[in-house]
Amino acid sequence: MATVHVNDSEFDTEVRQAETPVIVDFWAEWCGPCKQIGPSLEELSDEYAGKVKIVKVNVDENPEQAAALGVRGIPALFMFKDGEVISNRMGAAPKAALKSWIDESI
Repeated sequence: MATVHVNDSEFDTEVRQAETPVIVDFWAEWCGPCKQIGPSLEELSDEYAGKVKIVKVNVDENPEQAAALGVRGIPALFMFKDGEVISNRMGAAPKAALKSWIDESI
């Protein structure tokens, strides 16, 4: 299952009302570290298919949710469960660190 691109109007449906935990990657096209973790998030999306959903929100095109969550730097990753933020982390990280974060959070 590949990552899903979500806009501000779809956010509640795709993230807050999701049946499984959701990781939201706030990113931008010009962001080097965002591009660096992109392939790892795609791989993790496949590895956790059916258990965790990974969505991407482009902050340049969809600033509402990023502002509501107080995102000041990207990449910013937020884990939602039952509609609430249960964990977050800022900045790029290797795949193993991302996997550990997911495992600890779900």
